[in-house]
Amino acid sequence: MSMVEEIWNIANKWDYFTKDSIGKQLVRSADSIATNLSEGFERFFYKEEKLFCYYSRGSLYETSTRLTKAYNRKLIDDEGYKRFTQKINNIGVKLNNYINSIGKRNSIIYKIPPNDN
Repeated sequence: MSMVEEIWNIANKWDYFTKDSIGKQLVRSADSIATNLSEGFERFFYKEEKLFCYYSRGSLYETSTRLTKAYNRKLIDDEGYKRFTQKINNIGVKLNNYINSIGKRNSIIYKIPPNDN
């Protein structure tokens, strides 16, 4: 969430053309990371939750691509680009670990009884 707000604050300062071309897409993809996680969380089926996590991961790497484009177009400085790249890499590792835990953690937490059929 903090990364998304930082992206918003940067993109919000760009001129109209830049906001309209890359800014809106960057903010939307960054916003989509958290919103897909929220939408998938507490889904009834594990597969649904994982699906939304995959959407979130796709948005994460879409954001990475858009940040690279912004950096190449001199819209983000070296320090900001390195900081965002590190955050995206860290979030990617955590998200992959979370995806791998789905189903495993829930069956332990809720102690799903074995099927008697």
